[in-house]
Amino acid sequence: MARIWAGIDAGKTHHHCVAIDESGRRLLSRRVANDEPELLQLLADVLALGETVTWGHRSGRRRSRPRHHAPPQSRPAGLYLSGRAIHRASEGYRGEGKTDAKDAAVIADQTRIRRDLHPLRAGDETVTDLKILTGRRMDLVADRTRTVNRLRAQLTGIFPGLERALDVTNVGALVLLSGYQTPAALRRIGRKRLETWLRNRKVLRADQLAEVAFEAAERQHTSLPGEGLTARMVHTLAAEVMGLNQRVAEIDKLIEARFREHHHFEVITSMPGLGIILGAEFLAATGGDMSVFGTPDRLAGFGGVAPAPRDSGKISGNLRRPQRYNRRLQRVFYTSALFSIRTCEESRRFYDRKRAEGRRHTQVVLALARRRVNVLWALLRDGRRYEPAPPARAAA
Repeated sequence: MARIWAGIDAGKTHHHCVAIDESGRRLLSRRVANDEPELLQLLADVLALGETVTWGHRSGRRRSRPRHHAPPQSRPAGLYLSGRAIHRASEGYRGEGKTDAKDAAVIADQTRIRRDLHPLRAGDETVTDLKILTGRRMDLVADRTRTVNRLRAQLTGIFPGLERALDVTNVGALVLLSGYQTPAALRRIGRKRLETWLRNRKVLRADQLAEVAFEAAERQHTSLPGEGLTARMVHTLAAEVMGLNQRVAEIDKLIEARFREHHHFEVITSMPGLGIILGAEFLAATGGDMSVFGTPDRLAGFGGVAPAPRDSGKISGNLRRPQRYNRRLQRVFYTSALFSIRTCEESRRFYDRKRAEGRRHTQVVLALARRRVNVLWALLRDGRRYEPAPPARAAA
């Protein structure tokens, strides 16, 4: 029985599998529905072709894979390729057409001949849950940002002075807009009654908010066309933003509760700038297993905070920003570095020194993020919490 390589081109409703032997000869090519009985049958047929089967998959595809339906003890090894790698590799194969069968064959052959592919690792239950929760949180935050932008646009159309005066991301401003959206309505209620109305709804600094809103109303006495309908839309959008705020807060609690159950929780959150949300997103992006990357340099490259060389001929030492990296992980590294400048003296000194050398803000933050990757890597490797000063070595 020979060694077999099987490539899977996963789809929403159907998958295509191609299995090849050591010489690249095609042994099986089959299209199956994304249904457990058919996937189990495919798995059994491929396993019957050889003693050892290595599966190749397209990265980023979360759809059901045949190997996932097998019992844990019998699941074969799996590697993954990026969509870009498959697209570029397919140019070296015969034919210009693109089909699921060809993509699966390219995946199988690339899995056979390449030695630098990353293995597929099944994360623990906590990491899987954090991927789901943090992904949902990103969707909610994006929805909230879009709704806030629509709210600002609508309010600018009828009451530009109030839109300039208010920060509509604050709860107090949203509560105000849920009740009063036009200059005339604010003038009718008056400053004192508006302050009382806000206090009854537990708005902080209600007196200051009422003063700002009433001053904006005193500066506009013109009623613009469509004011009534736009006011109702402002009311609806303000309510939607408050609802999204509540949903984000609820999912934040779920993320924190699940994150605390992970064995790296204390280590990750001890790092300055890495709080609950950013720490959970770090776990979701990396799985928490640093052995997958091998070195901190590879982790930094995966996170987009390490420059990529671009040398050619006599030109050497030419560095550029990488093109292929995990955008989500880069945001974690960059944002946590920004936070650490405010809360960590070592990070602040590094930032000030590099800025004094003439470096731009973004360059310095990326450089700081790169240094912090080494620190975080060492903490996770040793299983210890971050300390401002390194621990003293024991006397020999």
